[in-house]
Amino acid sequence: MNIVVLDGGVVNPGDLTWEPISRHGELKVFKHTTDQELISRSSDAEILLTNKRVISKDVLQALPKLRLICLLATGYNNVDVKAAKDLGITVCNAVGYGSTAVAQHVFALILAATNFVSEHSAEVNEGQWTKQNVWSYSTSPLIELAGKTIGIYGFGKIGNKVADIAMSFGMKVLSTHKHPTRDARQGVRFVDIQSLCAESDFITLHAPLTGSNEGIINKELLSLMKPSAFLVNTGRGGLINELDLKYALENEVIRGAGIDVLSAEPPPSTHPLIGVKNCIITPHNAWAAKNARQRLLEIVGNNIESFLNGKPINIVT
Repeated sequence: MNIVVLDGGVVNPGDLTWEPISRHGELKVFKHTTDQELISRSSDAEILLTNKRVISKDVLQALPKLRLICLLATGYNNVDVKAAKDLGITVCNAVGYGSTAVAQHVFALILAATNFVSEHSAEVNEGQWTKQNVWSYSTSPLIELAGKTIGIYGFGKIGNKVADIAMSFGMKVLSTHKHPTRDARQGVRFVDIQSLCAESDFITLHAPLTGSNEGIINKELLSLMKPSAFLVNTGRGGLINELDLKYALENEVIRGAGIDVLSAEPPPSTHPLIGVKNCIITPHNAWAAKNARQRLLEIVGNNIESFLNGKPINIVT
Protein backbone atom coordinates (compact mmCIF):
# COMPACT_ATOMS: atom_id res chain seq x y z
CA MET A 1 0.00 0.00 0.00
CA ASN A 2 1.21 3.49 -0.88
CA ILE A 3 0.32 5.76 2.03
CA VAL A 4 0.70 9.55 1.83
CA VAL A 5 0.35 12.02 4.69
CA LEU A 6 -0.38 15.47 3.28
CA ASP A 7 -0.03 17.64 6.38
CA GLY A 8 1.59 15.70 9.19
CA GLY A 9 3.70 18.50 10.62
CA VAL A 10 1.22 19.57 13.29
CA VAL A 11 0.14 16.09 14.37
CA ASN A 12 3.73 14.87 14.59
CA PRO A 13 6.34 17.64 14.61
CA GLY A 14 8.99 15.04 15.39
CA ASP A 15 8.25 13.95 18.94
CA LEU A 16 6.31 10.81 17.91
CA THR A 17 6.83 7.86 15.61
CA TRP A 18 4.77 7.17 12.49
CA GLU A 19 5.04 3.41 13.15
CA PRO A 20 1.27 2.90 13.71
CA ILE A 21 0.86 4.06 10.09
CA SER A 22 4.09 2.96 8.41
CA ARG A 23 3.65 -0.71 9.31
CA HIS A 24 0.78 -0.88 6.82
CA GLY A 25 2.69 0.14 3.70
CA GLU A 26 5.15 2.45 1.98
CA LEU A 27 4.80 5.77 3.79
CA LYS A 28 5.53 9.29 2.59
CA VAL A 29 5.01 12.12 5.07
CA PHE A 30 4.79 15.78 4.10
CA LYS A 31 4.71 18.41 6.82
CA HIS A 32 2.58 20.74 4.70
CA THR A 33 1.05 20.56 1.23
CA THR A 34 -0.11 23.48 -0.90
CA ASP A 35 -3.00 23.43 -3.36
CA GLN A 36 -0.48 23.30 -6.19
CA GLU A 37 1.31 20.27 -4.70
CA LEU A 38 -1.78 18.31 -3.66
CA ILE A 39 -2.48 16.18 -6.71
CA SER A 40 1.15 15.50 -7.65
CA ARG A 41 1.97 14.34 -4.13
CA SER A 42 -1.17 12.17 -3.96
CA SER A 43 -1.09 10.67 -7.45
CA ASP A 44 0.22 7.26 -6.37
CA ALA A 45 -1.57 7.14 -3.04
CA GLU A 46 -3.90 4.27 -2.28
CA ILE A 47 -4.35 5.57 1.27
CA LEU A 48 -4.35 9.31 1.89
CA LEU A 49 -4.08 10.94 5.31
CA THR A 50 -5.07 14.54 5.89
CA ASN A 51 -5.70 16.77 8.84
CA LYS A 52 -6.99 20.07 7.44
CA ARG A 53 -5.96 19.82 3.77
CA VAL A 54 -9.12 20.26 1.67
CA ILE A 55 -9.94 17.24 -0.52
CA SER A 56 -12.48 18.39 -3.08
CA LYS A 57 -14.41 16.47 -5.71
CA ASP A 58 -11.99 17.65 -8.40
CA VAL A 59 -9.03 16.35 -6.40
CA LEU A 60 -10.71 13.00 -5.81
CA GLN A 61 -11.48 12.58 -9.49
CA ALA A 62 -7.78 13.12 -10.25
CA LEU A 63 -6.69 10.26 -7.96
CA PRO A 64 -7.82 6.97 -9.57
CA LYS A 65 -5.65 4.80 -7.29
CA LEU A 66 -7.12 6.17 -4.08
CA ARG A 67 -9.09 3.70 -1.95
CA LEU A 68 -9.09 5.19 1.55
CA ILE A 69 -8.93 8.63 3.14
CA CYS A 70 -8.12 8.76 6.84
CA LEU A 71 -8.68 12.00 8.70
CA LEU A 72 -6.00 12.87 11.23
CA ALA A 73 -8.88 14.52 13.06
CA THR A 74 -12.46 14.02 14.16
CA GLY A 75 -13.96 16.68 11.90
CA TYR A 76 -14.29 15.83 8.21
CA ASN A 77 -15.83 18.94 6.65
CA ASN A 78 -12.61 19.39 4.62
CA VAL A 79 -13.37 16.25 2.57
CA ASP A 80 -16.14 15.99 -0.04
CA VAL A 81 -17.60 12.86 1.53
CA LYS A 82 -20.39 12.49 -1.03
CA ALA A 83 -17.96 12.61 -3.95
CA ALA A 84 -15.72 10.09 -2.20
CA LYS A 85 -18.64 7.71 -1.72
CA ASP A 86 -19.68 8.07 -5.36
CA LEU A 87 -16.12 7.17 -6.39
CA GLY A 88 -15.96 4.17 -4.05
CA ILE A 89 -13.45 5.79 -1.71
CA THR A 90 -13.89 5.07 2.00
CA VAL A 91 -13.47 7.98 4.43
CA CYS A 92 -12.69 7.36 8.11
CA ASN A 93 -12.18 9.81 10.94
CA ALA A 94 -10.59 9.54 14.38
CA VAL A 95 -13.03 9.77 17.27
CA GLY A 96 -12.24 10.28 20.94
CA TYR A 97 -8.48 10.73 20.82
CA GLY A 98 -8.55 14.30 22.15
CA SER A 99 -11.55 14.32 24.47
CA THR A 100 -9.51 14.59 27.66
CA ALA A 101 -7.07 17.16 26.26
CA VAL A 102 -9.81 19.39 24.85
CA ALA A 103 -11.87 19.24 28.03
CA GLN A 104 -8.75 20.21 29.99
CA HIS A 105 -8.22 23.18 27.67
CA VAL A 106 -11.82 24.29 28.16
CA PHE A 107 -11.12 24.69 31.85
CA ALA A 108 -7.74 26.29 31.20
CA LEU A 109 -9.67 29.03 29.40
CA ILE A 110 -12.37 29.19 32.08
CA LEU A 111 -9.82 29.39 34.89
CA ALA A 112 -7.93 32.08 33.01
CA ALA A 113 -11.12 34.11 33.19
CA THR A 114 -11.89 33.38 36.85
CA ASN A 115 -8.50 33.30 38.60
CA PHE A 116 -6.59 35.81 36.43
CA VAL A 117 -3.34 33.91 37.01
CA SER A 118 -1.33 35.50 34.19
CA GLU A 119 -2.59 38.99 35.00
CA HIS A 120 -1.68 38.70 38.66
CA SER A 121 1.71 37.18 37.85
CA ALA A 122 2.43 40.11 35.55
CA GLU A 123 1.42 42.54 38.29
CA VAL A 124 3.83 40.91 40.75
CA ASN A 125 6.70 40.91 38.24
CA GLU A 126 6.04 44.57 37.51
CA GLY A 127 6.41 45.36 41.21
CA GLN A 128 2.79 46.20 41.95
CA TRP A 129 2.48 43.80 44.93
CA THR A 130 5.69 45.17 46.39
CA LYS A 131 4.12 48.63 46.42
CA GLN A 132 1.09 47.47 48.40
CA ASN A 133 0.89 47.52 52.20
CA VAL A 134 -1.09 44.26 52.26
CA TRP A 135 -0.13 40.59 52.30
CA SER A 136 -2.87 39.54 49.84
CA TYR A 137 -3.30 41.53 46.68
CA SER A 138 -5.83 41.23 43.84
CA THR A 139 -6.57 43.47 40.91
CA SER A 140 -9.77 41.58 40.09
CA PRO A 141 -12.07 39.61 42.38
CA LEU A 142 -11.57 35.88 41.86
CA ILE A 143 -14.61 33.87 40.81
CA GLU A 144 -15.50 30.52 42.38
CA LEU A 145 -16.86 27.88 40.00
CA ALA A 146 -18.83 25.95 42.62
CA GLY A 147 -22.52 26.68 42.19
CA LYS A 148 -22.09 28.27 38.79
CA THR A 149 -23.88 26.85 35.73
CA ILE A 150 -22.05 25.61 32.66
CA GLY A 151 -23.94 25.13 29.39
CA ILE A 152 -22.54 22.54 26.99
CA TYR A 153 -23.62 22.84 23.35
CA GLY A 154 -23.16 19.31 21.99
CA PHE A 155 -22.92 16.36 24.35
CA GLY A 156 -20.62 13.85 22.67
CA LYS A 157 -17.38 12.48 24.08
CA ILE A 158 -15.83 15.88 24.74
CA GLY A 159 -19.04 17.31 26.15
CA ASN A 160 -19.25 14.41 28.58
CA LYS A 161 -15.64 14.97 29.70
CA VAL A 162 -16.39 18.66 30.25
CA ALA A 163 -19.39 17.64 32.36
CA ASP A 164 -17.17 15.34 34.45
CA ILE A 165 -14.78 18.18 35.27
CA ALA A 166 -17.57 20.70 35.83
CA MET A 167 -19.30 18.45 38.35
CA SER A 168 -16.03 17.90 40.18
CA PHE A 169 -15.90 21.68 40.63
CA GLY A 170 -19.44 21.62 42.00
CA MET A 171 -20.98 23.26 38.95
CA LYS A 172 -24.50 22.77 37.63
CA VAL A 173 -24.55 21.32 34.10
CA LEU A 174 -26.93 22.10 31.25
CA SER A 175 -26.65 20.75 27.73
CA THR A 176 -28.29 20.74 24.34
CA HIS A 177 -28.29 17.40 22.58
CA LYS A 178 -30.04 15.61 19.74
CA HIS A 179 -30.73 12.53 21.87
CA PRO A 180 -31.52 13.71 25.42
CA THR A 181 -33.57 10.62 26.32
CA ARG A 182 -31.10 8.10 24.91
CA ASP A 183 -28.09 9.81 26.49
CA ALA A 184 -29.69 10.96 29.74
CA ARG A 185 -27.13 11.38 32.51
CA GLN A 186 -27.48 12.11 36.20
CA GLY A 187 -26.50 15.66 37.03
CA VAL A 188 -27.08 16.94 33.49
CA ARG A 189 -30.25 18.79 32.50
CA PHE A 190 -31.01 18.97 28.78
CA VAL A 191 -32.56 22.20 27.52
CA ASP A 192 -33.00 24.07 24.26
CA ILE A 193 -30.25 26.40 23.13
CA GLN A 194 -32.15 29.54 24.10
CA SER A 195 -32.50 28.32 27.70
CA LEU A 196 -28.87 27.19 27.69
CA CYS A 197 -27.73 30.69 26.73
CA ALA A 198 -30.03 32.44 29.19
CA GLU A 199 -29.26 30.29 32.23
CA SER A 200 -25.53 29.56 31.92
CA ASP A 201 -22.62 31.41 33.51
CA PHE A 202 -20.21 29.63 31.16
CA ILE A 203 -21.10 28.30 27.70
CA THR A 204 -18.83 25.88 25.83
CA LEU A 205 -19.27 24.69 22.23
CA HIS A 206 -18.69 21.05 21.26
CA ALA A 207 -21.03 20.28 18.37
CA PRO A 208 -19.64 19.47 14.91
CA LEU A 209 -19.97 22.25 12.35
CA THR A 210 -22.79 21.64 9.87
CA GLY A 211 -24.79 23.69 7.42
CA SER A 212 -27.57 24.01 9.99
CA ASN A 213 -25.51 25.41 12.87
CA GLU A 214 -22.96 27.61 11.11
CA GLY A 215 -22.92 30.96 12.92
CA ILE A 216 -25.42 29.68 15.50
CA ILE A 217 -23.87 31.83 18.23
CA ASN A 218 -25.04 35.13 16.83
CA LYS A 219 -26.38 38.49 17.96
CA GLU A 220 -29.72 37.01 19.00
CA LEU A 221 -28.31 34.25 21.20
CA LEU A 222 -25.57 36.47 22.60
CA SER A 223 -28.25 38.94 23.68
CA LEU A 224 -29.90 36.20 25.75
CA MET A 225 -26.73 35.53 27.76
CA LYS A 226 -26.00 37.01 31.17
CA PRO A 227 -23.77 40.11 31.15
CA SER A 228 -21.42 38.06 33.36
CA ALA A 229 -21.35 35.08 30.95
CA PHE A 230 -18.13 33.69 29.48
CA LEU A 231 -18.19 31.90 26.12
CA VAL A 232 -15.71 29.13 25.23
CA ASN A 233 -15.19 27.67 21.76
CA THR A 234 -12.85 24.72 21.24
CA GLY A 235 -15.10 23.19 18.57
CA ARG A 236 -15.12 24.95 15.21
CA GLY A 237 -14.69 28.64 14.48
CA GLY A 238 -17.69 28.62 12.18
CA LEU A 239 -20.08 28.00 15.08
CA ILE A 240 -19.75 31.67 16.01
CA ASN A 241 -20.67 34.76 14.05
CA GLU A 242 -17.39 36.48 14.90
CA LEU A 243 -18.52 40.02 14.08
CA ASP A 244 -21.49 39.57 16.42
CA LEU A 245 -19.17 38.28 19.15
CA LYS A 246 -16.84 41.24 18.65
CA TYR A 247 -19.79 43.59 19.14
CA ALA A 248 -20.96 41.68 22.23
CA LEU A 249 -17.52 41.86 23.85
CA GLU A 250 -16.85 45.49 23.01
CA ASN A 251 -20.30 46.53 24.26
CA GLU A 252 -20.25 44.33 27.39
CA VAL A 253 -23.20 42.21 26.29
CA ILE A 254 -21.17 39.34 27.80
CA ARG A 255 -18.11 39.45 30.07
CA GLY A 256 -15.63 37.57 27.93
CA ALA A 257 -14.71 34.70 25.64
CA GLY A 258 -12.04 32.03 25.39
CA ILE A 259 -11.49 30.95 21.80
CA ASP A 260 -9.27 28.16 20.46
CA VAL A 261 -10.71 28.04 16.93
CA LEU A 262 -11.38 30.73 14.35
CA SER A 263 -13.15 30.86 11.01
CA ALA A 264 -9.80 31.42 9.25
CA GLU A 265 -6.70 29.57 10.44
CA PRO A 266 -4.14 30.99 10.62
CA PRO A 267 -6.09 34.23 11.02
CA PRO A 268 -5.26 37.37 9.08
CA SER A 269 -3.97 40.28 11.15
CA THR A 270 -7.32 41.97 10.49
CA HIS A 271 -9.37 39.15 12.05
CA PRO A 272 -12.24 40.79 14.00
CA LEU A 273 -11.49 39.05 17.31
CA ILE A 274 -7.74 39.70 17.50
CA GLY A 275 -7.06 42.39 20.07
CA VAL A 276 -10.63 42.56 21.33
CA LYS A 277 -11.01 43.30 25.02
CA ASN A 278 -11.69 40.25 27.21
CA CYS A 279 -11.15 37.79 24.37
CA ILE A 280 -8.54 35.09 25.07
CA ILE A 281 -7.38 33.36 21.89
CA THR A 282 -5.21 30.24 21.71
CA PRO A 283 -3.92 28.92 18.35
CA HIS A 284 -6.15 25.83 17.85
CA ASN A 285 -4.04 23.67 20.14
CA ALA A 286 -6.60 22.35 22.64
CA TRP A 287 -6.30 18.91 21.03
CA ALA A 288 -2.50 18.87 20.76
CA ALA A 289 -1.27 17.28 24.00
CA LYS A 290 1.39 14.68 23.16
CA ASN A 291 -0.65 11.83 24.64
CA ALA A 292 -3.64 12.87 22.52
CA ARG A 293 -1.58 12.99 19.34
CA GLN A 294 -0.19 9.52 20.10
CA ARG A 295 -3.73 8.19 20.52
CA LEU A 296 -4.66 9.85 17.23
CA LEU A 297 -1.94 8.01 15.31
CA GLU A 298 -2.95 4.72 16.92
CA ILE A 299 -6.62 5.23 16.04
CA VAL A 300 -5.74 6.07 12.43
CA GLY A 301 -3.46 3.01 12.30
CA ASN A 302 -6.39 0.87 13.49
CA ASN A 303 -8.63 2.48 10.85
CA ILE A 304 -6.14 1.46 8.15
CA GLU A 305 -5.75 -2.06 9.51
CA SER A 306 -9.51 -2.59 9.75
CA PHE A 307 -9.98 -1.34 6.19
CA LEU A 308 -7.28 -3.67 4.86
CA ASN A 309 -8.95 -6.56 6.69
CA GLY A 310 -12.23 -5.80 4.92
CA LYS A 311 -13.96 -4.49 8.05
CA PRO A 312 -13.61 -0.70 7.97
CA ILE A 313 -14.44 1.29 11.13
CA ASN A 314 -15.11 4.94 11.93
CA ILE A 315 -16.60 5.49 8.47
CA VAL A 316 -18.10 8.95 7.96
CA THR A 317 -21.19 9.46 5.81
